[in-house]
Amino acid sequence: MARIGSFLVLLYLTYAFTLCICHDDESNYGRERGNLFPGFYRSSCPRAEEIVRSVVANAVARETRMAASLMRLHFHDCFVQGCDGSLLLDTSGSIVTEKNSNPNSRSARGFEVVDEIKAALESECPNTVSCADALTLAARDSSVLTGGPSWMVPLGRRDSTSASLSGSNNNIPAPNNTFNIIVSRFNNQGLDLTDVVALSGSHTIGFSRCTSFRQRLYNQSGNGSPDTTLEQSYAANLRQRCPRSGGDQILSELDINSAGRFDNSYFKNLIENMGLLNSDQVLFSSNEQSRELVKKYAEDQEEFFEQFAESMVKMGNISPLTGSSGEIRKNCRKINNS
Repeated sequence: MARIGSFLVLLYLTYAFTLCICHDDESNYGRERGNLFPGFYRSSCPRAEEIVRSVVANAVARETRMAASLMRLHFHDCFVQGCDGSLLLDTSGSIVTEKNSNPNSRSARGFEVVDEIKAALESECPNTVSCADALTLAARDSSVLTGGPSWMVPLGRRDSTSASLSGSNNNIPAPNNTFNIIVSRFNNQGLDLTDVVALSGSHTIGFSRCTSFRQRLYNQSGNGSPDTTLEQSYAANLRQRCPRSGGDQILSELDINSAGRFDNSYFKNLIENMGLLNSDQVLFSSNEQSRELVKKYAEDQEEFFEQFAESMVKMGNISPLTGSSGEIRKNCRKINNS
């Protein structure tokens, strides 16, 4: 694993030199789009992206799984109050942390890496780069470091001064949700079915806890029977690792073929009825339009990569705080002056 991590770091650092430099016309275009644009920190903190990239590269070299964890933090942040870093706040004063919500408790991780990123940014250019932007960049870098696509990240988000435990509990799709509920929760954030399928493709990396898929193995419909859409030999293998009771924290790969490599294998698994989570498999089994998207991405990895990048930018633009709204936190875990 260490060798793989070191190779990925080298690959990404080599790639980083090829990143294009934003020009003034891009900056002006970004301002017209709502104050988010790739060159936001060009003058105030020109090394911001380089700093984030370096910290994330080191973290993923230590533990490849961290790439998936950072991408998940960005997703869970954006679905609650928009991409404003609210998930990063600890409980303090009037703040009730989102970290204790059902989707995040005992599963959200990577906060220490975000702390490390923020400390490095504050050392380079104090009070300049928001935690929300740092997390958005970290998600992009996590994709690239595991072999996935890159994209220009519009920047300029500011940090919230509040969190929403109820929003975290109610807005984020759950592993056992039905297809219609999943699509509805994405739609509520301005994301469409294409975004649902493409962004779900991030499950090509990372792991999930036994408690998130146990229902499919033993009691899918409340009648004591397993999920019939789950491939039988795959289900038998999962039952050996995930008991009927206990072992909630036992991990299984979201993508049985390449949990550490960002590719289109996830979609190929769905076609074989080997999606780990119910929320994964319903993309193939419950709707014709989403099924066709799954087939398309399974056949054409570049098509998937292109749409994933586009959908990540779209998700990253959910209700950002800009201008004088919010603040630039000095510490991502607490609001300033608290």
